[in-house]
Amino acid sequence: MIQVALASYGMSGKVFHAPLIAAHPDFHLYKVLERHRNDAVADHPNVTTVRQFDDLLTDENIDLIVVNTPNTHHFSMTKAALEAGKHVVVEKPFTNTAAEAKELIALAKQRNQVLTVFQNRRLDSDFLTVQKVLQQQLCGRVVEYEAHYDRYRNYIQPDTWKEESGPGSGILYNLGSHMIDQALVLFGMPETLFAKLSIQRTGGKAPDAYHLILGYPDKQVTLKSSYLVRDEGPRYKILGDLGTFTKYGLDSQEDDLKAGKMPNEADWGTEPEAIWGTLDTELNGLPFRGKVTSEAGSYLAFYENLAQVVSGKASLLIPAEEAEQVIHLIELAYQSDESGRELNV
Repeated sequence: MIQVALASYGMSGKVFHAPLIAAHPDFHLYKVLERHRNDAVADHPNVTTVRQFDDLLTDENIDLIVVNTPNTHHFSMTKAALEAGKHVVVEKPFTNTAAEAKELIALAKQRNQVLTVFQNRRLDSDFLTVQKVLQQQLCGRVVEYEAHYDRYRNYIQPDTWKEESGPGSGILYNLGSHMIDQALVLFGMPETLFAKLSIQRTGGKAPDAYHLILGYPDKQVTLKSSYLVRDEGPRYKILGDLGTFTKYGLDSQEDDLKAGKMPNEADWGTEPEAIWGTLDTELNGLPFRGKVTSEAGSYLAFYENLAQVVSGKASLLIPAEEAEQVIHLIELAYQSDESGRELNV
């Protein structure tokens, strides 16, 4: 079994990583770093709580460390874990800068350690459905893709580094890292990028809204997010020369994990028919309008792939190099916003 340590037990550790690790037979949640609390033991009685990160680095029983700490610690803790001979899963966003990401990638290769990033929104039900629509060319030749990841929180959440100004904070690093990663999975690196970042809420210190336009030779990709969207519109819209696909609603896995459901339960990751996407197109020369059955989401597939990689039986589902590209585009987005110009990628 792969012995795993979590570098923290906040929302990421409690809601995502610990349940996924516990649900997979090839992993054992062995140790958890909590500076002052003992929450992990309450949820997982067999786990050992430690107070210092060095206690994870020096434990020879630990095979894998999940670095799910605030962004400012991702680089230093991942580097230390790799140097200690551990495989590493880094919570998104990978790092604060592309230079840091490249250094970690080189170190992992040098030491022959597995390094990957938890870009779990690749495994959302809605995004897997979007992939199916594009792969089957159900809209014909795609000319425009628009994605939204909106929330309604008209106040500044207290006591969280994500709301403070500083490296790695703000909505683009938080939600934008998911949306950019999805766009790169679908279309690869763009040729150009234009970005507008803003602080929309009173008293905000970090960007809480963005509008990104990724330019490709044959299509435009628009990514938008805001914390002030009370009446949400479509999450995805694909325009093609044969038709349009429109998808509302959000994958249910996060809410199910928060509710205590386990990812190996029956019907995990399935969406209700009420939020299946609508396809209005032409199929074999005939007009068609109807619902597209949503694919089942599976965050557990991340750890299933990781188990295969550690045992030498598969390639990484999410290579660190792809996560580095996300950070590169985030850095360009800040540069574009500051200059007010479209930039070449």
